[in-house]
Amino acid sequence: MSETPFELGTDGPRVIVTGVDGSETSMRAAAYAWGLARRSDARLVLVQVLPLASLSTLTPGGAAVMREAGEEVAAELRAELERAMREHPVRHEFVTEQGDAYSVLARVADELRADAVVVGASAQAGHRLIGSVAVRLVRAGRWPVTVVP
Repeated sequence: MSETPFELGTDGPRVIVTGVDGSETSMRAAAYAWGLARRSDARLVLVQVLPLASLSTLTPGGAAVMREAGEEVAAELRAELERAMREHPVRHEFVTEQGDAYSVLARVADELRADAVVVGASAQAGHRLIGSVAVRLVRAGRWPVTVVP
């Protein structure tokens, strides 16, 4: 049996990535990740993924409306998170990107060498058949993933 030396000073996650979309479960996931980051003095990266506006391009100005709505939600999320920051300070950053939620979260977690990924459970019935973002992240097996109900 070979011995693996422990690394002192690295007892918990140093970088935590969490997905936020304004849903109730994603906000619970963000609160959980916030507390984990606060207790372990980790850097928290909150990722909001705006869906690609493929269907909105069928109507004139549809893509612009989708982008504006996404930016409005992002601004509201940032404001809510900044209020929480005043009460419980945590090193954090907010990332907003367009694309597929799984792909963006996985890429950000890989690029930042995340020690943990925290997401909310999907409330959509169809995800039981095709797999939710949370299930896809767990199946990737590249980071510890916590799914918050």
